[in-house]
Amino acid sequence: MKAILKTYRQAPRKVRLVANLIKGKTVPRALVELDVLPKRASGPMKKLLLSAVANAKQNDGVGQDDLMVKEVRVDQGVILKRSLPRSHGSASPLHKHTSHIMIELISHADAPAKAKKVAAKTK
Repeated sequence: MKAILKTYRQAPRKVRLVANLIKGKTVPRALVELDVLPKRASGPMKKLLLSAVANAKQNDGVGQDDLMVKEVRVDQGVILKRSLPRSHGSASPLHKHTSHIMIELISHADAPAKAKKVAAKTK
């Protein structure tokens, strides 16, 4: 039960702040937290989480309430290299970073005991 977003145009360091927030939580709890989070990455992360839930429902027949976030991985994507004009006709390099985001879900029945404790604490 996975969903992947490739070449999201934001630096991985900023996206990981949002990813670490929802790791190990139940899907309804993660969706609520993504709704109120004032970070730019929370919108695409919520959309990706809903995509993973739809994949789980379609492929395995598991409902949204029975799922929790097992893993969220944010990797560095392609770096777009641009240049910024400077004085005397020179240019300085400008790197535009991208991210690859992967969300993996697991059902409560398959979750290990430690993850269940974390989910129980966050409720």
